[in-house]
Amino acid sequence: MNPHDIRYSLYGDDMQFVEIELDPNETVIAEAGSLMMMEDQIRMETIFGDGSAQGVMGKLLQAGKRILTGESLFMTAFTNVGSGKRHVCFAAPYPGKIIPLDLSELGGKVICQKDAFLAAAKGVSIGIAFQRRLGVGFFGGEGFIMQKLEGNGIAFVHAGGTIHQKTLAPGETLRIDTGCLVAMTGSVDYNIEYVGGIKTALFGGEGLFLATLRGPGTVWVQSLPFSRLASRVFAALPEKGGSKGEGSIAGTLFDWLGGDRR
Repeated sequence: MNPHDIRYSLYGDDMQFVEIELDPNETVIAEAGSLMMMEDQIRMETIFGDGSAQGVMGKLLQAGKRILTGESLFMTAFTNVGSGKRHVCFAAPYPGKIIPLDLSELGGKVICQKDAFLAAAKGVSIGIAFQRRLGVGFFGGEGFIMQKLEGNGIAFVHAGGTIHQKTLAPGETLRIDTGCLVAMTGSVDYNIEYVGGIKTALFGGEGLFLATLRGPGTVWVQSLPFSRLASRVFAALPEKGGSKGEGSIAGTLFDWLGGDRR
């Protein structure tokens, strides 16, 4: 399926959203719950998988792959059923950046972390990529399964903090924290490397393993993985019955939201 040729605009700095312009009969697909707003004459429809598969079995297989990545069984398709241009907006779920990826300029395939996908032109295939190396699967931060975006259209992924894009020459190596990897083109070789040294392992504070990425290809790195942000927030929360000093406001808010810190 040829992806729909959509146009877009990004708004905001650290709390971004993307506005997508749809011509008549154009469609964009998105993760459930990512909608921010849309104009009239846009039809919203729940679909199995990403809508690129044909036939009942193909759709069921595609939806089953999404379950393996921890995502919802369904996605949402937004189609312009009017006669003029219409706009629909999608927002990132936490502070960070939205990255537009033109797959036609990136070799037709990008591998990204499981929860990075936000939206894409209809016709882009959102599948799964199995990490065949045991080291990557056990210690890579994302497990054996990552998301795979394929096609020639535009897709949007999101990540935390500041995003840095780096192009690797053939044979060039980049070592990063496993949680900071957002996405990479299909030509990048991904492996896990042991930090080495007992002092570094025990007291370095950076974990036992680093992701090793070897070019050629393009890599996107985030400065603040959501897991790191969440661990700092929960570490700052006081225990129930403890001090009412610093962090008590955050703790009270957590309790109001129904949190359980036991």
